[in-house]
Amino acid sequence: MLLLACASIVLLCLLVILGVPIIVSLTAAILMYLMFSGGWSLALPQQTLAGISDYILVTMPLFIFAGAIMNASGIADRLFAFAGALVGWMRGGLAHVNVTSSIMFGGMVGTSVADLAGTGSIMIPKLKQNNYPGPFAAALTATSSGIGILIPPSSPMILYSAVTGVSLGALFLAGVLPGLLMGLLLMLIVAIQARRHGWKPISNFAWNRVLTTGMQALLPMGLPFLVLGGLVVGLFTPSEAGAFAVAYALVLAMLVYRTLSFAQLYRAMVDSTVLTGEILLVVGLSTSFGWALSQAGVPSALAAGLDTLFPFESVVLRVLVLLLLALIADMVLDPLIPMIMPILLPALMAMDVDLLHFGVLIIVTVVIGQVTPPVALALLVAAKIGNEDVTSVIRANTLFLITLFAFLLLLVFIPQLSMALPTLMQ
Repeated sequence: MLLLACASIVLLCLLVILGVPIIVSLTAAILMYLMFSGGWSLALPQQTLAGISDYILVTMPLFIFAGAIMNASGIADRLFAFAGALVGWMRGGLAHVNVTSSIMFGGMVGTSVADLAGTGSIMIPKLKQNNYPGPFAAALTATSSGIGILIPPSSPMILYSAVTGVSLGALFLAGVLPGLLMGLLLMLIVAIQARRHGWKPISNFAWNRVLTTGMQALLPMGLPFLVLGGLVVGLFTPSEAGAFAVAYALVLAMLVYRTLSFAQLYRAMVDSTVLTGEILLVVGLSTSFGWALSQAGVPSALAAGLDTLFPFESVVLRVLVLLLLALIADMVLDPLIPMIMPILLPALMAMDVDLLHFGVLIIVTVVIGQVTPPVALALLVAAKIGNEDVTSVIRANTLFLITLFAFLLLLVFIPQLSMALPTLMQ
């Protein structure tokens, strides 16, 4: 049975590498296991439905829809202007604006791909027009977009909460400081590069400009703060927070700023529905696949393998090995969390790992996987937006990638960076 489960995993990876849609690949891997193991065929639909029945998943389409409204209504321009006033005076000012915008924009959209599509289509051409190398512009935008899934609200955090049962509000809090720290590290790399290449500021610092643009961006930036605050103080349940986010985005876009037409609203609804349907299908099928692997004893074998390889009590080293396995899987599988967590969860519970801390670690691993070859989805999208050679973009991203690995190790060895805010609020 264990050998058959491994064969199913290999089949899944091969199909994904060959370009077969992940939903079809997952279904084929599950059916292969059920067929040759003599399992009950109705287990596939039953486990799939069970995977999407978690009430916390109601929040995901709501936050996706709220982000789509913000994206379609052109509210991002206000954030770009505020970011320019804040950091545009620094060397390499436009590149700093890129990172700062991802921090602000990611907190509204909640998915790195949406953040990349929103900021990349604006920032990559602007960086190239201001004589920044095209590969650098694409690499920076792709990497900084990962901040979006650390700053709440975050779709991967919702999926992690659904799989593990960890409090969504606590997860949102745990991601704030790591998200800000990741932005600061990227800005440090930009500052070093700017000094080396002589990249100039885009404006002088002026308090009146900061205040003016800040007031214009105040309402859009209020969304993540209101959602997070409502969850922390108990004003919202997670689903109510999602509904509030949609209502808030609609009021801003259609009544306050009046920049969203009914045609744009319809398109945002369609895009959000399609994206939600795809994600939920993957979540359901991943749950079914995780059940099949559990029946085959894969989690137990994984835990036993860790005990054999690391007989001494080193939880940190074992966590690093699990993160390495997740990173390898993330190079092929997307979305990662619903597919990998059913396998890792029993081993994590056996080692008594703090699931809240591990949630931040696995989300940073997702960020790293999106910019790590051979697949490097975020780099592929950024290269396409900037019309750049993918190989050149991957090469330009090397320093950022090394920084992300160092950032992950920092979070592993200093858990207080992610646990400080949840602990304080408790």
